[in-house]
This record gives sequence, structure tokens and C-alpha cells, in this order.
Amino acid sequence: MELYYSFSVLIVLAAVFSYVNLRFLKLPSTIGIMLMAILVSVILRITGNTLFPNTASELFNLIQGFDFTEVLMGAMLNFLLFAGAIHVNLADLKEQRLPVFTFSTISVIFSTFIIGIILYFLAPLLHIDIPFIYCLLFGSLISPTDPIAVLGILKKAGVPKSLEVKIAGESLFNDGVAVVLFAVLLQLAHTPNVDISFASVLWLLVREALGGMLLGILLGFIASKAIKGIDDYIVSVLITVAVVMGGYLVANAIHISGPLTMVAAGLIIGNYGKRLAMSSVTKDYLTKFWELIDEILNAILFLFIGFELLVIEDLKSYWLISAIAILVVLFARFVSIWMPSLIVPFKPRLSRGTLTMLVWGGLRGGVSIALVMSVSDPVYRQMLLEMTYFVVVFSIVVQGLTVGRISGKVLR
Repeated sequence: MELYYSFSVLIVLAAVFSYVNLRFLKLPSTIGIMLMAILVSVILRITGNTLFPNTASELFNLIQGFDFTEVLMGAMLNFLLFAGAIHVNLADLKEQRLPVFTFSTISVIFSTFIIGIILYFLAPLLHIDIPFIYCLLFGSLISPTDPIAVLGILKKAGVPKSLEVKIAGESLFNDGVAVVLFAVLLQLAHTPNVDISFASVLWLLVREALGGMLLGILLGFIASKAIKGIDDYIVSVLITVAVVMGGYLVANAIHISGPLTMVAAGLIIGNYGKRLAMSSVTKDYLTKFWELIDEILNAILFLFIGFELLVIEDLKSYWLISAIAILVVLFARFVSIWMPSLIVPFKPRLSRGTLTMLVWGGLRGGVSIALVMSVSDPVYRQMLLEMTYFVVVFSIVVQGLTVGRISGKVLR
């Protein structure tokens, strides 16, 4: 009953905030919901204990009682990645395979080390002592992009299809790479004697990434074959839900990447399955179902992000390095996109406008919050959490609200 009560409160708040945003604020849905959650969080932190102590206490306990890492990484992310992948055209993705692969792998690693090195040398100037491994840890968790909030804006702004595919494709694949990199660094931070030889790390990355992709492809083809044999939209939708939930359990049991499993399965069902295994009725219902799942879970996710302000104990302690971290992350994003573009033979080469959009449109989101919440070190956890929160909020609000305007200027 307690779990049902908690989710009921979140669903009601998400519905109310969505209505208020659509009726009055008219901001992109995810941004509007998150801003209202942040506003409520600020009000509760400032006046909650004096004006409405019972309500404030209950909401504090509700948010702090949620295992955000488990809820997002173990449940919501699988549905969101599958829902995103099922709408991606594989032919478009194939055309952009080189930049998508480069930005979701090499750029993530570049960004991790650029952020880590800059913060390590910058922190002493701010009288902050932080080990290099935790600087790298922050770099790995803040590097994956989350363009969910901005893709709708890009479409309305008339952004070229190739750029949309680059941003969407990168975000679908870089989550899995970043999670593996984060896991290696977290293990190193907690267990200094762990084997981190090039061979062992490479094997871990290959096992997680390749294993996840192969499992997802297998599940996608099996589900498509099953759907082809029944032509019933209700059972077909149920099969895709089983792929997401059961696929994650299998991936978790054999220690391969759940996120990449969901991406691969979604791509196969969304392309091979829709084209060859489904009637137009089934295809229509399946598309609408996963669009609804995507919108509902995004509303809850960004509500979560807004309310995560309640778990930051002291916003004053690390505000300066957190604000500087925003600039560091943007700089690392630029370098990690620009440097590979000089080496890798992209066709066509990245224009200045495309580079600008890839940098400014690379939003950070729930994955970064979930990863930082899994850091248990009592000394550095709060600092990493506050830095991550500053970057994510700036990214979603400032970059998310201005990317449409910037695209109109730089892509003329």
C-alpha cells in the first residue's frame, strides 16, 4: 500500500503540473513540470516547516524514501529507451552511423577525462579537496546526453533530419557506454586494488555493450515473429511490454547492458517488426501506446528531478564549484565533439552550425541524477550531487528553452 500511495501522489502531482503548464505556462512539458517541482521544493525548504509542517514532512519523506537510482535505472530508463528507439528509423540511423557511434563512445570517454582533469586542477583554487578518481567519476556521470526535452523543440524549429538523428541516436547509445564507464570508475573509487588493466576494462565494455546489443536484437526478432503470427494489437502491445521487463531481467542476470538491450530491441521491433510483422491497426495502436508511455514516464521523471532538490542537504556549500561545473561541462562537450570531427572522416563534415547545435542541444537529465545518487561515499556524495543538479537544471531549463531559437540562427 505504501508503494501505491507514493506513486499515486507522484501521478497526481504530474497531472496537476502538466495541466497548469499546458493551460498557463505553455512551456515544453518536461521543462514546465520540472520548474514547478523546483518551485515547490524551494517553497518547502524555505517556509514548509512553519506554514504547513505536516505536508512538508510527508513530501520530504516521500522523496527521500524513493531509491531514485533503482526506480530510474531499473525500471523507467528501460521503458524510455525502448519507447525512444521504437520510433527511430533504422535507415536514417544507418546513414548517420559514424557520427552516432563516435559521439556515443569516443566523445563520452573524451568528455569524462576532460571534465575530470579540469576539475582536479580547479578544485584546489576554490579550497576544495577532491581526489582525481572522483573528478573522473563526475565526468563519467555527467557526460551522457538526454535530449528528450529538446527533440520536440528541434522538430518545430525545422532542424534538418540528419541533425535530429545524430542527437537522438547518440542519446540512445551513450547511456549504456556511460553507465559501464561509471561502474568501472565507481568500483575503482571504492576498491583501489581492483584490476583496471586495459584488457580487463576493454573486455568489460565489449561484454556489456556487445552482449546487450546481441540480446536486444534476438529479443526484437523473437517478438516480431510472435507478433506476425497473431495480428492482435492487444497481445502485440503486451509482447513488447514483456520484452522490456523480461529483457531487463535477463540482461541483469547475465551482467550485460540493460539500456543497450532495450535500444536494440526497440530498433528491431520499430523497423523490422512494424514493416513486416504488423497490420496497420496493430502498428497504429503500438505506436500510440509507446508514445503515451514515453510522455507519462517523462512527466514523472522530470517531476522527480525537480523534487530531488529536497535531498540536497546544503545548497550553500558547493554552489561556486557547481556553477563553474556548468561551464566546464559545456567546454568538455565542445571539445569532445570537435576533436573527433577533425579526425574521423564524417561525410559531410560537421558545419559550424551543426557543431553548435550538437553542443548546445546535448542536454543532461535523469541518468546523471540516478548515477550520482548511487555514489555512497559520505565525504564526496553531497558535492557530486549538488554539482550534478546544477548542471542538469541549467541544461534542461536554459539550454532546453533556448535551443530552438539558437537553431534558427545558426542553421539558416
